[in-house]
Amino acid sequence: MNKIITVTLNPAIDKTTSTDKVVPEKKLRCVHPTYEPGGGGINVSRALSHVGCESIAMYFSGGFNGNFFKKLLTEEKIQSLIVPVKTHTRTNIIVVEKSTGLQYRFGMESQPLRERDWKLFLKRLEKQSGYEYVVASGSLPEGVPPDFFGRMSYIAKKANAKLIVDTSREALQHALEEGVYMIKPNLNELSLLYGKEELKPDEAEEAARSIISKKGSEVVVVSMGKEASILVTGEENYKIVPPTVTVKSTVGAGDSMVAGMVYALSLGLKWRDVLLYGVAFGTAATMNNGTALCKKEDVEKLIMQMQNENKM
Repeated sequence: MNKIITVTLNPAIDKTTSTDKVVPEKKLRCVHPTYEPGGGGINVSRALSHVGCESIAMYFSGGFNGNFFKKLLTEEKIQSLIVPVKTHTRTNIIVVEKSTGLQYRFGMESQPLRERDWKLFLKRLEKQSGYEYVVASGSLPEGVPPDFFGRMSYIAKKANAKLIVDTSREALQHALEEGVYMIKPNLNELSLLYGKEELKPDEAEEAARSIISKKGSEVVVVSMGKEASILVTGEENYKIVPPTVTVKSTVGAGDSMVAGMVYALSLGLKWRDVLLYGVAFGTAATMNNGTALCKKEDVEKLIMQMQNENKM
């Protein structure tokens, strides 16, 4: 199987717990928390590991939390490529209110990074060899320039590797200026790229083709939630409606979708199957609580179900 590197510039330890009811000004008794490594690319690596696909997770790490973060990844048998920083790896807190089933998510901002930090990150990537896919997912922390993913695309091209980017706004626009292999915007993000206030679902393919025609990305996958997802290349286009499931959490669903697509690509599957695997991974992630992401058995069942429904 082809070598995959995932990139996370804003990793976080996700601390999840639950309490009977969330109320102000009172001490709330919570169950013993679970700790999981999180962040865009990290979630992609974790989802890949759930189906037995190896990857290297490349990320910034610092302080005691950084050491704990690596320990969590090691326990999941995910290889780390750490770029050390003086700032502390951040922590997010997720609290589930048992009485209502509502989920409260508290995301902490990361501390600003120095120029030497992000330059070292790019140098470390440049030294890697033998990989075919780089998956950059998530936001840019303060201090990292908006053209960072564009610089990364240049490095990937020199290594004859394919860059898949799942980010938004200015960071995504800069990546498209350099040109990437694949992007996965949602409909709102695609609207911004297309220069339109709001796109309708039936306008997504045209907007995606405009990006491809400008050589911004070879492949555009547009996620429209439970409505559908489409995959567009220069010659082909596919649409898949996800199966109806009981949704427990949407945390990491988008990252799981990316994992499913890069997994299918690494197997050499055709574009329709790439989208199918992406939808299956993303849907499977919503069937589990918190940040558990997708389970292999759920993915396999969903793939079989969609293949039968679509007569693939």
